[in-house]
Amino acid sequence: MEASNSSDTRAAAVTDEDVVTKDTSKDTSIDLDKKDAGSTQMIEAEEDSSVGSYRLYRRRFVGITALVFLNIVAAMAWPWFGPISNNMAEEFDITLDEVNWLGNIVACIYLPTALLIPVVVSRYGLRRCCEIGAVSLIVSAWIRYAGTARSLGPRSAYGLLMLGQLFASIAQPIYQVIGPVYSEAWFDLKGRTTATMVIAISNPVGGALGQLLSPLVGDTRQSILILGIMATAVAPFVLLVRSNPPTPPTYSGGQKPLSLISLCRAMLGLEVEPAAHMSGRERLDFLIIVLIFGVLVAASNTFSILSAQLLEPVGYSDDESGFMGACMLLTGIVAAIISAPLFDRVFTHHLALTAKILVPFVAVGWFSLIWAVRPDNTAALFVIMTVIGVCSIPMLPVGIELACEVTRNADGAAAIVWFTGNLFAIAFVLSMGALRAGEDASPPLNMKRALIFNGVVVLAVCCSVFFLRGHQKRKRLDEEKLQQSLAIQGQLDVLSP
Repeated sequence: MEASNSSDTRAAAVTDEDVVTKDTSKDTSIDLDKKDAGSTQMIEAEEDSSVGSYRLYRRRFVGITALVFLNIVAAMAWPWFGPISNNMAEEFDITLDEVNWLGNIVACIYLPTALLIPVVVSRYGLRRCCEIGAVSLIVSAWIRYAGTARSLGPRSAYGLLMLGQLFASIAQPIYQVIGPVYSEAWFDLKGRTTATMVIAISNPVGGALGQLLSPLVGDTRQSILILGIMATAVAPFVLLVRSNPPTPPTYSGGQKPLSLISLCRAMLGLEVEPAAHMSGRERLDFLIIVLIFGVLVAASNTFSILSAQLLEPVGYSDDESGFMGACMLLTGIVAAIISAPLFDRVFTHHLALTAKILVPFVAVGWFSLIWAVRPDNTAALFVIMTVIGVCSIPMLPVGIELACEVTRNADGAAAIVWFTGNLFAIAFVLSMGALRAGEDASPPLNMKRALIFNGVVVLAVCCSVFFLRGHQKRKRLDEEKLQQSLAIQGQLDVLSP
């Protein structure tokens, strides 16, 4: 996307009925024939793309609303079978590990899809990328429902369920990865973090709703039908999403997106274009962000998938397992809604400090589950889930924005951090499933060793947060360019008759 500073683009933007804010109260378009030679230098400066005017459009709220609904429903497929895993295993005559793979397939397909999204966005735009996700949602819904036919054998039914989940795996990463890309393209410095937050937390909202609804809407077959109806109903929202505004809201929002390859080369210290260059400290910061983001996403998603298997052996029901997972997500969502506007308007340069305060609490929370998951300990578990949620969910937009800040590459950074989160989730689910105790254990099929694995890995990786510096270089560059634009347009106003 190029910065729109030509006279034609400015004229189109100014006459657009959606324009609601400008950096100045006057139109900065200047008729050269009416200005003296002394103003020529100012006019040339205004035409420079680095200091052009920036604008906001009301339609950005329509697009972000559509992305939120699409993200919510796309996110439901992954944890949907977690709270009903035991019922699924019984009704479809499959094993618990096979039920787990209905969630794992989402993570497996997520990996290559996440890395392809920056390519699709750069070539075809945000809108076309979202359309691919909407079609995938509809296809996944009805293939999955076809697998519930009672006339099918266990293997045939399971194959259709897996195929439906495969298509759902295409939709979910699309609406996650494009979040910071959309916020950079449509929102200014006073709303960018909040926009990223809204899109980012809509995914755990979907996860929470999935865990709440799946055991409450009937038997397993009825549950799968309800998921299909919701996916079909939300797909038309994609028509409300537009790729780019006529005039960008910030300097970075008007620049041509950097490629994923350029980010990978920069991380390896290879020669890249100046805009993609990263210092050694920035590469270390990005590595720390990726690792911490990855393990925290993996821990949350793994708990969503394995919640019933972790809690039922020690005496908790399907409903209680779902409520605990939903408690973690919903309390975190409330905390994120409250905190994100503060990062845009108050703590504008304190994302790294926030991470250093909140991440240790999250790590200790996951570690404490080693002892907390025991019979008749419901109150303590809800408290721990609340602490984990309140401290970890706000870290989603913080982590994504920090990754974009240190790389100046929203497409590539978002793709890599979400790729890592899902890669780690696969490893966590498989490892924790393998650590499940046998039938002869006390209690049978308990997952004590799995909780030890989860807690120790999260605590070890999260200790690296104290080495994070996290300078927000992208934000500072945007602020500098905005000040230059305001100064130049102020001088032009003075020169105007």
